[in-house]
Amino acid sequence: MRVHYGVARHRKHKRVLRKTKGFWGGRRRQYRTAKEALRRSEVYATRDRKNRKREFRRLWITRISAALSSQGINYSRFIHGLGKADIQLNRKMLSELAIRNPEGFTQVVEKAKG
Repeated sequence: MRVHYGVARHRKHKRVLRKTKGFWGGRRRQYRTAKEALRRSEVYATRDRKNRKREFRRLWITRISAALSSQGINYSRFIHGLGKADIQLNRKMLSELAIRNPEGFTQVVEKAKG
């Protein structure tokens, strides 16, 4: 007696085609092409979740550095000073502080300098 894959295979195909909804052309209609496109897209998604963290950190550092240029201190000395002064603010918070509260940021810079 042979094995019937009918329902299981149909469900598997539908699952893939549901995930590729919105893809272009055969990448959403044809199962084999859709499966390849889906695998590729999942690889990109995984890679880019890691890259997003990297990109944001770069952005925050650039913003902090720009705010520090008017304070007469460079980024690396500032970060070193924060460590010495035992100020535990992450780069995201420092960036937000520099943008939204320049006076508060200036106070933090003064502590880091001293």
